[in-house]
Amino acid sequence: MKQVRLIALLSLIVLLGACGNVEENKRIESGNLVMENIPPIPESLKERLSQYQNVRSASLQDWLPNDGILISTRFGETSQLHRVNFPGGARYQLTFFNEPVSEAAVCPNAKNPLIVFMKDVGGNEAYQLFSMNLEDGTLTMLTNGKSRHGTPLWSHDGSLLAYSGTQRNGKDYDIYIAEATDLPKAKMVSQLEGYWEPLSWSPSNAKLILLNYISINESYLHILDVASGELIPMNPSPKKIAYGDAKWFPRGDKIFFLSDEDLEFQTLRTYDVASGRVETLPIKTSWDVSSFTLSPDGMLLAWVTNEDGLSRLSVQNLQTGSYLNIPPLPDGIISGLRFNKNGTELAFSLNTPTHPTDVYSIRLTNETLSRWTYSEVGGLNTETFVAPTLIHYPTFDSLPDGTPRQIPAFYYKAKSTEEKMPVIINIHGGPESQFRPSFSSTFQYILNEMGISILAPNVRGSSGYGKSYLLLDNGYKREHSVYDIGALLDWIAQQPELDENRVAVWGGSYGGYMVLASLTHYSDRIRAGVDEVGISNFVTFLENTQPYRQDLRRAEYGDERDPEMRAFLESIAPVNNAHKISSPLFIVQGLNDPRVPASEAEQILKVVKANNVETWYLLAKDEGHGFSKKSNSNFYIQSAMLFFEKFLKDIAE
Repeated sequence: MKQVRLIALLSLIVLLGACGNVEENKRIESGNLVMENIPPIPESLKERLSQYQNVRSASLQDWLPNDGILISTRFGETSQLHRVNFPGGARYQLTFFNEPVSEAAVCPNAKNPLIVFMKDVGGNEAYQLFSMNLEDGTLTMLTNGKSRHGTPLWSHDGSLLAYSGTQRNGKDYDIYIAEATDLPKAKMVSQLEGYWEPLSWSPSNAKLILLNYISINESYLHILDVASGELIPMNPSPKKIAYGDAKWFPRGDKIFFLSDEDLEFQTLRTYDVASGRVETLPIKTSWDVSSFTLSPDGMLLAWVTNEDGLSRLSVQNLQTGSYLNIPPLPDGIISGLRFNKNGTELAFSLNTPTHPTDVYSIRLTNETLSRWTYSEVGGLNTETFVAPTLIHYPTFDSLPDGTPRQIPAFYYKAKSTEEKMPVIINIHGGPESQFRPSFSSTFQYILNEMGISILAPNVRGSSGYGKSYLLLDNGYKREHSVYDIGALLDWIAQQPELDENRVAVWGGSYGGYMVLASLTHYSDRIRAGVDEVGISNFVTFLENTQPYRQDLRRAEYGDERDPEMRAFLESIAPVNNAHKISSPLFIVQGLNDPRVPASEAEQILKVVKANNVETWYLLAKDEGHGFSKKSNSNFYIQSAMLFFEKFLKDIAE
């Protein structure tokens, strides 16, 4: 009897101990948020962050028929479409969805007052197309409600709408065309394999330019005959060429396009439709031309170059060859170039390091710059905001001529009274993206309120520095980009104002992989890491990402179906090297992420917790690849700031 009681007592002790461990890592649900180990957010932190989290922005979508503009901005939980009738005018909200709205296009025929836009559900990126009648506000879903659809493209006269969609098999993008008078009844005009999107209609509506995207280093342009379905390669070549945008010239005799053929950078060229002859425009730049547009009459060509992360705008008169004078613009990032219907005014979005995105236009007849939107900055004084300095630091290898390779990075120096400041290394995603010095209210909070400096490197594989630089991390060179972070840690140690013992890494998507990989290599030199929607194993990522993305990502990371490549990817997977992670980790994930599935976060969470490392976890059930809803984003940033406070600031030296 005593033995039975003893066994029962021992069983109870074991059970209580197990329950205690469960309680310590218990998942807590609050609305759509699921949390593990995140402490309560102090009210003082919420109050300090509040102004920074009530910053808005506004981005240009299109011109409206009355020469007003259509913008995207947020007044509630998500970004919605608004109308602005004149520079500095009020913003009139047009859409009122719980989910964010994107990629809106206005029908160019003023007699057909329609907007077509894209919207998904819960961040799943299964975008559906909707139309809205500007006169009566009628909304109509145009697509099947299930598949993924691409950016809508109106014909020049507004009679036809083209878009791409995966509704045939969920993987390949076919091309659909609908008449403006009956948009829900689109017809598939070209059945294709892989990723395709329409770029430009011919003036006669008889043909479409299509882009077939393979990877950032390889893509193809084709001309589709809409009636026959015939697909003609444009500028066929055995070379691997990366193409950018392409637009039909209004006369119909040539096409303007971007490519890096025989060059390191993307530049503007023309294609003669009759002869197939390609000519390169004599643009004076040694950087990428990132975007361009033509005026409706074909007289003016406007383009933006990306010069070490900053944008430069140029406008040329194609008849005379002369450049138009452009009023001075702040250093920043220009996007969304749009001429009005008369070609007299050029609108665009402009974001600077110290101010959020707003919409501007230039009246080209008298060089007048107008500001259409004045986005709020939470009542903060923008004069106190910190702009970064561009630095270059040496890494582990050399250029072909033997000189040390230099990695570009943007250095935000905090306002701090500390002799040595803690620092966050912010790593961009992509991996082919580029960190550019855009405005971040979170950065400004970290710099001004926390006294933590920020370094944002463009490690090898980043875009903006030529196609050779892009290729430096492909396939078996994957971890070379991680070694660039190691070199940055060396650089930090050499800076008298930075504390090499208080360094954190923070990144999303591929940047999340870089965080995890950096922690497996340099955990003894990194105090903490924040991994947002990051890849923890390229093999499981490639197997579980959405089918329409698999081949696109294999072109960058390698094909996991090849046994040799699979073994390599498994060998470098953070989840398989997680025993080396000894630094606290915060993992953030959207449940509906179609790119990096939530399973990537769950598997790294499980193994890192086994290290007895403090691990925080945040899952949003109504988000995808990043947090787009304000309440979710607010809580995530509050939690991240608390995490950095604990592990970079509130520590015993």
